[in-house]
Amino acid sequence: MTNRKIEYWVIPPDSDAEFVAQMENVLETYAKPYDLNCPVICMDEQPVQLQQETRTPVPATAKHGKRVDYEYERAGTACIFMVTEPLAGWREVTVRETRTKIDWAIEMARLLEGRYAHCPLVRLVCDNLNTHTKGAFYEAFEPERARQLVRRIEFCYTPKHGSWLNIAENELSALTRQCVRTRRFGDIETLRNETAAWSTDVNTTQRGVDWQMKIDDARCKLTSIYPKIKL
Repeated sequence: MTNRKIEYWVIPPDSDAEFVAQMENVLETYAKPYDLNCPVICMDEQPVQLQQETRTPVPATAKHGKRVDYEYERAGTACIFMVTEPLAGWREVTVRETRTKIDWAIEMARLLEGRYAHCPLVRLVCDNLNTHTKGAFYEAFEPERARQLVRRIEFCYTPKHGSWLNIAENELSALTRQCVRTRRFGDIETLRNETAAWSTDVNTTQRGVDWQMKIDDARCKLTSIYPKIKL
């Protein structure tokens, strides 16, 4: 028996009409032209383990990089919220202590009443996590305010096992590689400052996201997940 490394992937179903329907809905949303008054935004979250150093790190020199001890102390957890407006080339990172329905509703309200206060409608691409619901607004706010917010959101859910369709997840992946993965954050404020600096830098240097896949591409390249029609 060979001792081979197992690789873990999100393997799409062989044939799934619901997956196809939700996927095409997302792709159709991404294909819409830019509309200042009805933008398409994407949101995703990611938990982070806070870690404190147990020994003072050794600064980098000309001969070696920064050195940290392999031991660390756990300092709780935090949650990174990523929101991006692909066609505008804009993304924002916020950090909260928890990831509940109320946390999500507060983040969405901040966007709708801040950056997007002028927009009658916002198209939101996100996964179907049980915190991403209209009811979350009613748990966080009084009914009148909750209703005003709900009226202005058009949900576009990615299918199960289709997280790759959420551009915010791609942005989170870049943030993780470039800012979070190889570093230790001992407190939530440091994490907030560093991730905010990352988003400011990327917003300055990177243009809009050029999403390539269209519905016709999916129908051509992902034929295995489309149901076979029997006439």
